Amino acid sequence: MDYLNLPSPERIQRTIEAVTARGINVTFVEGREDALAEIYELIPTAASVMTGSSVTLQQIGLEAALKMGDHTWWNMKADIIAEKDPIQQAQLRKQATLAEYYLGSVHAIAETGEILIASATGSQLAPYAFSSAHVIWVAGAQKIVPTLEDAFRRLREYVQPLEDRRLKQVFGPEARGVVGKILVFERESPMLKRSVNLILVNEVLGF
Repeated sequence: MDYLNLPSPERIQRTIEAVTARGINVTFVEGREDALAEIYELIPTAASVMTGSSVTLQQIGLEAALKMGDHTWWNMKADIIAEKDPIQQAQLRKQATLAEYYLGSVHAIAETGEILIASATGSQLAPYAFSSAHVIWVAGAQKIVPTLEDAFRRLREYVQPLEDRRLKQVFGPEARGVVGKILVFERESPMLKRSVNLILVNEVLGF
């Protein structure tokens, strides 16, 4: 399977309908600039914000904006990076799982509506599943696959080898891109009264 092809408009629409039916808000945009603009629309002034590790968020310019202070939010990741005591830093990481807005990406979106996210440590999975009141995912439309089974195949055959290669380039040959935990997002319960948002971009972004 070619994991870099953008799906047809018909497949995209079918996926949007299936994901929406599972309690997730979907916004479809044409490019990365539109995705970044949508994030600024969604997050109010002074809200606490945390981001998971994401090539997509780097590509759309969000990570650079956060580092430069080009926003009106409380960037919790900046506090974590500034803290040099490892014990205090670990505590701040735990506190960040309660961020009002937690942002990241996903690894596959099934046309049947399920969303698959993998993590080495699982740090972003708790906010996605429960602890953050607002979740925002940004994903390139090339991550759409026919079924949940295909989503797992995309993770194992395509995403994991690319992540392994990226980590080796950044941290050296001993680094390994391993999957520690996997979240299958089946649906969002209205009882939780959260907002879970997928910004789907008609562009190849991320892994």
